[in-house]
Amino acid sequence: MSKPAAIQEFDKAKVVAENRRARFDYFVEERFEAGIELRGTEVKALRTGEGSIAESYALVEGEEVFLINSHIPQYGAGSWMNHEPRRQRKLLLRTKEIDKLQGAITRQGLTLVPLSLYFNSRGRAKVELALARGKKAHDKRETIKERDWKREQGRLLRNHG
Repeated sequence: MSKPAAIQEFDKAKVVAENRRARFDYFVEERFEAGIELRGTEVKALRTGEGSIAESYALVEGEEVFLINSHIPQYGAGSWMNHEPRRQRKLLLRTKEIDKLQGAITRQGLTLVPLSLYFNSRGRAKVELALARGKKAHDKRETIKERDWKREQGRLLRNHG
């Protein structure tokens, strides 16, 4: 499958969590940047660099998008005001973007996968979402072969270059 001509890059000042497995399991079709609705102790826990989106996914429910199964551990100095670590978090997107996501999910059978959780240069917590198509087993084997060949090329260039 061919790669998209131009992959959009977002302003990532501090990356908190990455879902590296998603790039192995899925072909990324299109990327979106979404704000994330967080509580105070969640922001503080993320600023310390804690958090995981490895097993998470996004779900469109009506006119809203939610991040499911992401893990933001409780903040140490949070006392009784702490949050639930695996709660469902609302993602902030424009209505046109939500409609586009909904259409792609229902018509084309794509999946909405979070790729990274980060703070932008303005200090806002953002999630990079991707509309992705699942890879089959032979696609994954091909990806592994490609990755191993690139690694071997690097070794050859270092040794003989």
